[in-house]
This record gives sequence, C-alpha cells and structure tokens, in this order.
Amino acid sequence: MGEVVPIEDDTTQELPLYLPPTPSPLQIITIKSSSIRETTSSQGSGAQAITLRELESWLPITESRNGTTFSAVFHLLCSGIGFQALSLPVAFAALGWVWGIICLSIAYMWQLYTIWLLVNLHEPVPGTRYSRFVRLSVVAFGQKLGKLLAIFPVMYLSGGSCVLLIITGGGTLEQLFKLICGEGTICESKSLSGTEWFLLFTCIALIIGQLPNLNSIARVSLTGAITAIGYCTLLWTLSITKGRPNGVSHTIPDATKTGMAGFGNILNAIGIIMLAFRGHNLILEIQGTIPSDSKHPSRKSMWRGVTVSYIIIAMCLFPLAIVGFWAYGNQIPANGGILTAFSQFHRQDTSKLVIGLIYLWLIISCLSSYQIYALPAFDNLEFIYTTSKNRRCPGWVRVGLRLFFGGLTFFIAVAFPFLGSLAPLIGGMAAVPLTFAYPCFMWISIKKPRPNGAVWSLNLGLGCFGIVLSILLIVAALWNLADKGLNANFFRP
Repeated sequence: MGEVVPIEDDTTQELPLYLPPTPSPLQIITIKSSSIRETTSSQGSGAQAITLRELESWLPITESRNGTTFSAVFHLLCSGIGFQALSLPVAFAALGWVWGIICLSIAYMWQLYTIWLLVNLHEPVPGTRYSRFVRLSVVAFGQKLGKLLAIFPVMYLSGGSCVLLIITGGGTLEQLFKLICGEGTICESKSLSGTEWFLLFTCIALIIGQLPNLNSIARVSLTGAITAIGYCTLLWTLSITKGRPNGVSHTIPDATKTGMAGFGNILNAIGIIMLAFRGHNLILEIQGTIPSDSKHPSRKSMWRGVTVSYIIIAMCLFPLAIVGFWAYGNQIPANGGILTAFSQFHRQDTSKLVIGLIYLWLIISCLSSYQIYALPAFDNLEFIYTTSKNRRCPGWVRVGLRLFFGGLTFFIAVAFPFLGSLAPLIGGMAAVPLTFAYPCFMWISIKKPRPNGAVWSLNLGLGCFGIVLSILLIVAALWNLADKGLNANFFRP
C-alpha cells in the first residue's frame, strides 16, 4: 500500500495524510521514471494531473524538506515539554516516592520506545515515506479501521491541544496582568474579561501562525523550547532554595489508599504521568521535514534529534516531579500543580520579577506550542482545498483557513473553559493509545516480525497493555467526575 516510489535521483515522495471523499477512487499511476503522476478522480473533464512532487510542495508539513537534526530537536522540545508536566508532583502525592519514580521511569522508556518505532516506520522501505500519522495508520490497519483508530486522536491532539493552550495561555496572561498591577489597584479593576484574554492570546497565536510551513517555524519552536526549559528549571530550583513550607508530609493518607477511591487516585496519578509525555502525533510530521535518500535516510538524523531532545526532556520532567513532591508533598494543589503551589506558598518572599518571568515564559511556550500543534490541522484544510481545485492554495485562502481554525479553537475554549477537567477522560481515549499502543501494533502489521518471537511478543504485549491502561484510565476519570462533579461553566471563562 505504498504511496511513494523511488526516483532515480534517490529522492522520495508521498501522498498526504487525509483523503477527502471523491466521486471515484483515487488512482495512482506508478512509472519508474521522473514522470510520476497522481491523477485524482475526475472532477471535470478538463481536470489536470499534478505530480506527487508538486502536491507535496504545496502542503505546509512537506512544503520544505530542508530540515536538520537541530530543527527536529527544536520541534521535539517545543512539542514535548508542556504545562501538563507541572502536574507531575500531584501524581507523586498519590503514588509516593518509590512508585512515583518507577511509574515515571517506565512511562519515559515506554514512550521513547514507541517514538523509535514511529521513526523507523516513517520510511519502512526505501523510497516510501509516511509523514502523517493517519496515513501510516491506514497502511497498517486498513482504510476503515485505520481512520477509525487514528482520526479522533489526531484531531484531539491537534485541535484539542490548541484549545487547552488558549485556556492556559489566556489564563496566565490574566495572572501576569494582575501581578504587574498589584491587588486592589485601579489598574486591576480595569482588567479584561476571561473571554477577552482568550481572544488576545488567540490573535497573537494567529499572527505567528501565518508562517508558511513546519520548517519555517523552527525558530518559533526554538523559542518555545528555551522558555519551556526555563520555567520548568526555574520552578524546581526555586522550590529547593525557598525550602519546604511548614506541615508538608510525604505520607499517603490511609483513607486514599483503600477502596475504590484509592484505586481511582492511583489510576488518575498514572494518567497524569502518561499524559505528561506528548507530541507523538507530530513525530512523523517532524521527520517529514528532513531530507532522505538511500545514503542518508531521514531516520538517522531524526533519531539523533530524538536522543538529544529526550535527554533534555528527562532533565526537566524528573526534577520537576521529584523536587515538586519533596517541596510541597501532600499540600500540592490538584489544579496547576507546582506552579500554583509555588505561587501560593512563596509569592510573599519572591520578587514580582521572578514570578512574572515564569508567567511570561509559560505564555511564550504556549504560543509556540500552538503553532506546531496547529500545523496538522492547517495541512488537512489546505489538502482539501488543493485536491478539490488541483492547484496550490493561494495566500489569501491560506490565511482564511488558518483564521477559521483559530476562530474555531477560540470558540471552543470560550464555550468549554472547563475542558482541562475533562483532559484525563479524553486523554485516556485519544492520547494514551496513540502514544503507547498504536505504534506497537503498527510495527507488527507493517514489519511483520516472526510470530511468537521476541519482537512480536514485546510489541503485542506493550500494545495490549496500553489499551488496557487506556480503558482503566477512562473508567477512573469517569468515576472521578461522578464522585467530585464537574464545574461546567459554559461560556464563562
């Protein structure tokens, strides 16, 4: 089911991720020469065929294939370190020292292994590249099952992540404004409403979002990576230097250890750890920006980038979790994690400049992450236009499509400002299987290792365990919502 064929000059080409419905099936005519053409189903008697190279050069993800290991590192860090990591001490408060460190270490190694699988499945045979997750899923599981399994997770991890970034970034903008103004001042009384802060964040994000393709936002991702590393490092180092507040305990209460409540707390803690690792839906896309040929396949450059970036990610996440639990223990707030705890316990003995710098870095990180998580949606919208018109998306149409997506994510953020409370539930359905399970099944389906062999058994076991964990996390999230309720403040951010 390869969409790509090798060209004589060792370059590779591929079909895009999403295939919109057409009057008749897509046809691919493969000829071993430079004149490889894809003919879309006739949308008119005068429809003109376009080459695969042309089609790929029109779409944001693969418009530029001049990426390097450095640009891959920037994208991986920007997409891999997010505000979700701030809640890791909350997981340790439910699991304790030993099981917290064990679970975090297992999740880290597990997701790193699935990244290795995706990097090697990007170009499973020389000359065939899959730069979009849904396309790889269709190849592995078939047309119907592949789309059924992959489309919702990819949509949520693209659009849903952008919505959460608007909620987090807009809320942090408001906190920064209040910090600068001070409490009880005239300035604070003139603060914008929650909706207006969301709108301000979205407008800034969409201005940056006019950069044409994934490779062109490498500097934006670098900025996001630096600020994400900055606020994570600043939070855990300041938590050490400021010392522990009085009354902090690291003992798990007996009431939360037993019964369904204890079981639910443990599963929710595991869910927090698993959801802290993100960006797997972008691995294939990032690798798609790197040039590849028979002598220098993209997987080598990409894996070097993964190795460097995930060493840095480990240096951020592990201290954040361990120091956060050491500093605040059972007093760590469930909402906001270490950031809320630091602000709550050390606001009085920390300068406004330092706290403001943390808020500012978090805002910049959210703005940068918005760009890379929105790219798959931009790519899909432009692909629909390109295949329907058989020509490159004009600049004004590209701007319009991106404004439409930004407006949609803004509307959802305003309509459902409590979406973060549903993240464990939706994440269990979407993020966990995509990150921890699907790559294992894809490897078995595409690479076809020897049945009952070590590789086959490892991937089958990890894939099934990932699905079981996903189901348990969904059940735990539903139980938590039923037990504690949901503050569904529709249209009241």
